[in-house]
Amino acid sequence: MQQVKTGVPGLDEVLDGGLVKNAAVLVSGNPGTGKSILCQQFVYNGVEQFDEDGLYLSFEETRDDIQEAAESVGLEHWGEYVEEGHIKVYDKRDLLQEADFSSTLDTVLSDLTEDRYSRIVVDSLTMFQMFFDDDTERRRYLLKLIDILKENDLTSLLTHEQSALFPRTDIGLENFLTDGNIYLGQTPTRGTRNRFVWVAKMRKQATKSDLFPLEITDAGIEVHPDAADLFGLNNDPMGMGGGGGGAPDDFDF
Repeated sequence: MQQVKTGVPGLDEVLDGGLVKNAAVLVSGNPGTGKSILCQQFVYNGVEQFDEDGLYLSFEETRDDIQEAAESVGLEHWGEYVEEGHIKVYDKRDLLQEADFSSTLDTVLSDLTEDRYSRIVVDSLTMFQMFFDDDTERRRYLLKLIDILKENDLTSLLTHEQSALFPRTDIGLENFLTDGNIYLGQTPTRGTRNRFVWVAKMRKQATKSDLFPLEITDAGIEVHPDAADLFGLNNDPMGMGGGGGGAPDDFDF
């Protein structure tokens, strides 16, 4: 089984080596948990560390916003890589100018089918669903998009904003249609907050199932795989019935 390393400190250890090549993986969580940062690191590290070019599709931000956010967390060559074509960005002005998703897909299809790219981010599926009137149509086009990504050997991260504090109370179509779910969360603790990552699902590979602390610093996201119990994250911090044995065991996709 081939794997694609994220290059995010600590995360590949939690993933037992990285993501399965060509997998479509959901990155979900509440607002402000670091979903876009994680995705930017994934694409950036592909170029910086593994000589793999990437595509970054944002339905929510402009190119300038994306670059500013990337540089604020230490991805200082983002603009250079975009200019050189190692990272190709489609921003909200490119993706939302059409009224239907088929036309939007046509906008990026030539790049999706080009051999030079290995990684792709779609940020976010929350905005993506605005193209559709019902779940049936949304499911059909999401499946179509994922099939295109896989057929063209792209390993993908797709972000999704979670409205519930914990994902088992807010399970959408995206969870069922993707190969995995990396959940980013935060718990309030006496005026501060503990951030964590949980690999809720990952097909075709073994992963560590605890909640692991993460930090967002001026160098990006760092996961601490050896400190799962540092803040008591695996001692049922939100009353979810998981006891002391890691993430809730009654959450299933």
